[in-house]
Amino acid sequence: MNFKHKSVMLGEVLNALDLKPNGIYLDCTLGGAGHARAIGERLNENGRLIGLDQDEDAIAAATENLSGLACEVRIVRGNFSELDAILDDLGIDKIDGATFDLGVSSHQIDEARRGFSYMHDAPLDMRMDRRRPLTARDVINRYDEDRLIKIFREYGEERFAKRIAAAICQARKVSAIETTGELARLIERTAPRTQHGGHPAKRVFQAVRIEVNGELEILADAIKKAVDRLKPGGRLAVITFHSLEDRIVKETLRTLAQGCICPKSFPVCVCNHKASIKILGKVKTPTSEEIQSNSRAKSAKLRAAEKLRA
Repeated sequence: MNFKHKSVMLGEVLNALDLKPNGIYLDCTLGGAGHARAIGERLNENGRLIGLDQDEDAIAAATENLSGLACEVRIVRGNFSELDAILDDLGIDKIDGATFDLGVSSHQIDEARRGFSYMHDAPLDMRMDRRRPLTARDVINRYDEDRLIKIFREYGEERFAKRIAAAICQARKVSAIETTGELARLIERTAPRTQHGGHPAKRVFQAVRIEVNGELEILADAIKKAVDRLKPGGRLAVITFHSLEDRIVKETLRTLAQGCICPKSFPVCVCNHKASIKILGKVKTPTSEEIQSNSRAKSAKLRAAEKLRA
């Protein structure tokens, strides 16, 4: 399986995790296993590496890429929202570290048949897990105009959401919109290019992908589950690629790192909320050298945290 994906901020992730050779580590977004391979190479025969991914192509690639490691390796096809159940099934209570590398992979973008990219003409699909029933074709052809406007604005931060949604609804009265090329060309005719020359379909494709895969609605809960599973002193590293998911990660970690979360007007604390983590330094971004060698790294941000000791 040729799963092309150059791991972003690899050195920074390894430093953030502060790996223990005999530790237990969870990669919640396995992909082609670039991060996982580097983690596994630093574990000994007593270490354990668990990799999760919902994409069957990723599972095949990771199985090949993670062969020959000294540590125990378990690869599970599943969504990171299920990490509690997956760890329970493996008989694992607490872990030493977890990592999330969010968003769409290079392989998914480059593999035309997956329907993620406006650069390739392919059936509208965009499912990371092809067992899921909802496809991009369903969203584009079945959602009413108001619902399309909502997801384009909320998930794509698209300024021309109303204009694009109206054009889609008008076009599908004649015939269904079947391919990424049809959708991209329709958007090009409807919305102007950005000042920086970016493709006008970029934000809509992002919005539809997020809707199809439910990416944002499960993120905060998954991070909380991962933190709950960390041993005292365990580390969490999360890479984001756009402002929507980064905002969720930032706010979730901030809440987990603070004590009382009662409104300031309350005279005494009634929430009994306790800090469970400390945030490790400021958000990190790729070096200019990495961005030059891997343009898809340019929007990446890494946030890290450590589980507090009781």
